Amino acid sequence: MLTDPGTSGHKIVIRLDKQKAYLYKGRMLVGISPVSTGREGHNTPAGTYHVLAKDLNHRSSLYGAYLIHGKIVQSGVDIRRDPKPPGANFVGASMPYYLQIAPSYGLHAGYLPGYPASHGCIRMPEAWARRFYYASHDGTLLVIYR
Repeated sequence: MLTDPGTSGHKIVIRLDKQKAYLYKGRMLVGISPVSTGREGHNTPAGTYHVLAKDLNHRSSLYGAYLIHGKIVQSGVDIRRDPKPPGANFVGASMPYYLQIAPSYGLHAGYLPGYPASHGCIRMPEAWARRFYYASHDGTLLVIYR
């Protein structure tokens, strides 16, 4: 696999207990970001992962809103649970700077209330999500610790 020399040697570490993400270049810590990980019942799974794919403008295929004529008629939608109203379209929640680490799990820009609140993804402030995104490539190591 060919990688950009600017992204080689990076590693991402997530500490669920501290709600922090750490970006390393080799052994040198080059960034620390607050995160919001999975809430109770949607826990972010600890383990060792690698970036499987990158998507600058990703949208969720499960969570979002129903719209009719461009107006939100229902927000906070889970398509597995919430039936689509007649004439509505589903629009997935925006997940910019998405780094996929497993099916339905990734790291991306999003809202941080100060505690675990996601459906399992790792949310971070947009500026940090952008930095982690551009420092990574397919195959970048990501380790999640409880």
